[in-house]
Amino acid sequence: MNTNQTQNVKIANCDPSALGLFGLAMVTFVASSQKLGLTEGVSFVIPWAIFLGGFAQLFACINDSKRQNTFGTTAFGAYAFFWFAVAASWMIKAGVFGQGLVASIDTKQLGFAFLGYLIFTIFMTIGAAETNKSLFIIFFLINFLFLGLTLDSFGVMGEFPHKMAAIAEFLISMASFYGAAASVLNPHFGRVFLPIGKPFGIFKK
Repeated sequence: MNTNQTQNVKIANCDPSALGLFGLAMVTFVASSQKLGLTEGVSFVIPWAIFLGGFAQLFACINDSKRQNTFGTTAFGAYAFFWFAVAASWMIKAGVFGQGLVASIDTKQLGFAFLGYLIFTIFMTIGAAETNKSLFIIFFLINFLFLGLTLDSFGVMGEFPHKMAAIAEFLISMASFYGAAASVLNPHFGRVFLPIGKPFGIFKK
């Protein structure tokens, strides 16, 4: 007697948030040094934008998708592609792809891109509020980064938006380092080694 049996195999993946947050922490740490005037140029920021801001977060995005985590997939994926685009924009400005593209640069187009990401970050901040407080702080600060970048690209309010973006980016890196550390050490030790705070419980009970 032949019997057909169906067997479901579940592949368990570890939480990729630590690597994704570390990628965010590193790229914002390096990039903020330029905005704060501690370093000059973006030549050595570009590799970190591509590999840490881009590929590390894209890796986290893909693996969060396997875990059916829509929020993590969307967040890490969107910011990964942001850093890929930023790196490409810096390379265009540096003339890597020819002087024709350099001659037609309009920074206001970046302003619209930053505004779009500000809109995205605002509703993702609402979602982060119901994840944990550590993640909420990161998203909250990202709002100020994109607000500053948007206003600066449109030439609004002088030097203030640039300074706001610089400070926000540095604070994002510090908060992301903490989040990455918590994502590694808490499951590693099997206890709350670094508290990340409970969800606010405003939108989701």
